[in-house]
Amino acid sequence: MIDTHAHIDDPQYAEGLNEFIAQQQVEGVEAILVPGVDAATIQPVLDVCQQYPDYLFPGIGLHPENVGADWKEQLEDIHRSLINNHYIAIGEIGLDYHFDTTFKAEQQEALRIQLGWAIERDLPVMIHSRDATEDCLNILREFPGLRGVMHCYSGSNETAKEIIKMGLYLGIGGVITFKNCKLRDNLTGIPLERLLLETDAPYMAPVPYRGQRNESRWMKYVADVLAQVYQTTFEHIDAVTTANAKTLFRLK
Repeated sequence: MIDTHAHIDDPQYAEGLNEFIAQQQVEGVEAILVPGVDAATIQPVLDVCQQYPDYLFPGIGLHPENVGADWKEQLEDIHRSLINNHYIAIGEIGLDYHFDTTFKAEQQEALRIQLGWAIERDLPVMIHSRDATEDCLNILREFPGLRGVMHCYSGSNETAKEIIKMGLYLGIGGVITFKNCKLRDNLTGIPLERLLLETDAPYMAPVPYRGQRNESRWMKYVADVLAQVYQTTFEHIDAVTTANAKTLFRLK
């Protein structure tokens, strides 16, 4: 399994990190991708990934919830680090209108700028979209040839089909294990070859650990549900989603 989205730079992982990483490895996690969310996370993400080279891989981006009055200055810092360091992806980026739309226009502009970087540098993107589906899809369509994943997907079947039509992947995490989750049905007609496993750790832990600090090894519960949805085995889900992650993020 490859966890394509986990915030391992979060301070709550600092204590006992070696033991934590070892446990993920023992339980079948082959690699973990660590996205940045603003200028302040640049160094923490790089630092934790440098501790575990070839196991933790860094991304960089300005999360829409972190787009504020200083968004241009933050993007300058992020772009500078993008040029000077090796990153696996641009992300976590996107649109989020859930709590606040004060900087709605700035979110959209920041997204376009960062998608431009992804095209220029031939990097995949990790897209966050909450209560902004139409705007997000319309902006993504402005960048043909874009590679990436719709992070933490929980939307409709129709939207899922639109996303894969653009050549993007769907990141599937703990939400699919929640009671009465509609995502199981909403994957109808979506090829397994367009799915990735992820956690969004420390958030969104799957059942039976819902409400706890998430761990990459718990993706096995997500894979178990996907095996039911696709009427196949855990091993097949593991093999296909791992291959998908290696293809998208060009992991050796």
